[in-house]
Amino acid sequence: MDRFARHIAACNNIPSPTGFLAFHMGGAQVGFITPDLARALTFRPRDFHFDQHGVALAGRLKTSGARSDALAAALPSLAEGGFLRIRREAFDVRQTSDGAVLATLDRGALPAFGVMSQGVHMNGLVRRADGLHVWVGIRSRHKAVAPGQLDNLVAGGIPAGLTPSETLVKEAAEEASLPPELAARARPVGRVSYILLNNEGLRRDVLHCYDLELPEDVTPKPNDDEVERFELWPAQRLLEAVADSDDIKFNVNLTLIDLFLREGLITDPDGSLRAGLDQGPA
Repeated sequence: MDRFARHIAACNNIPSPTGFLAFHMGGAQVGFITPDLARALTFRPRDFHFDQHGVALAGRLKTSGARSDALAAALPSLAEGGFLRIRREAFDVRQTSDGAVLATLDRGALPAFGVMSQGVHMNGLVRRADGLHVWVGIRSRHKAVAPGQLDNLVAGGIPAGLTPSETLVKEAAEEASLPPELAARARPVGRVSYILLNNEGLRRDVLHCYDLELPEDVTPKPNDDEVERFELWPAQRLLEAVADSDDIKFNVNLTLIDLFLREGLITDPDGSLRAGLDQGPA
């Protein structure tokens, strides 16, 4: 089991948020920030307040729009200070994965504020006479994250205002040239979450996982610059790649382990591996 559990441990590399300050808005804790970022926010006392509970957006900011505007106004100076990178893609800010939208925040600022990020990951499955096969994407070698590594058939962050299923259909067309009516057949199979500390900050990611059964005569084709090509692999070959290599994008390992467990390809007699997969925010 250690060959699989190492990927879970790598994505859950911080035992507790000790040393971080809680970040609140609208009476709800939505993130964690470093003391250095907190000090930078003291220069915006009209919008960010400090007390024994941590840092909070000002109570006068009572709507999602007002909170979003205050956050957006702070980002340029924070980016200049090296705290974050502005990506110009808004994500919803929630306390829980299916909670109310409290604000929107640029995707590049989510780790700096320790705010939950949500995405979709879809396994493309082909059941042939010789067993289960899985479509994998070979990521572009020009990608900033995990260049040239293996990926799910479809994956992407959930932008502000879209549901997981809407995002899945959009990403399936953009990344793999799959028509909406086919992508809509994907079956939601669960969520995988993790908390990862890296040089961006605290990544608190929730991945909504889907399985799509594809006919043998359907071949995904790249439709943007995300992947170079798609390959259909026997599930056993992919399982061995997860177990014995680091060729797969870090969080895709988790979605594949989840798939292998559901398909009965990994034996887990004591439940320890499943418990590891269930770590993190939900």
